[in-house]
Amino acid sequence: MALRMWASSTANALRVSCASKAHVSPAFSLSRCFSSVLDGLKYATSHEWVKHEGSVATIGITDHAQDHLGEVVFVEIPEPGGSVSKGNGFGAVESVKATSDVNSPISGEVVEVNSKLSEAPGLINSSPYEDGWMIKVKPSNPSELESLMGPKEYTKFCEEEDAAH
Repeated sequence: MALRMWASSTANALRVSCASKAHVSPAFSLSRCFSSVLDGLKYATSHEWVKHEGSVATIGITDHAQDHLGEVVFVEIPEPGGSVSKGNGFGAVESVKATSDVNSPISGEVVEVNSKLSEAPGLINSSPYEDGWMIKVKPSNPSELESLMGPKEYTKFCEEEDAAH
């Protein structure tokens, strides 16, 4: 997702204490200011996450991405049965600040979508890694997962990206 909309004044306004994320258990995540990064997930440079379990991969946007977007008010997701391609858009997230495309970190067939998001798009803000997931995909090329970042790499990537803005 192209979250290049950050102005330095916005980034400075968003700098808040990490204490607000104290509810995240350190045993299951790496915490940093603004957001959490969970162990067991893979991350794309476009700020989507993937949880691969068996023959299905669940995809959503990261806590870091939702923090920068602000309050999510609308989510566009594809219909089940369609296909997604690595690096290509499959939907969009509209917030009070901006609308951003959501790119698929892997290729495959969409086997399920989170229909709760049409009625409650704010689930992406309140629970980006659990209730706010977007689509479930049957990967057509599971080796694409190997090109994604782990939690430590993604944390470093976000820190460097934030420092540049």
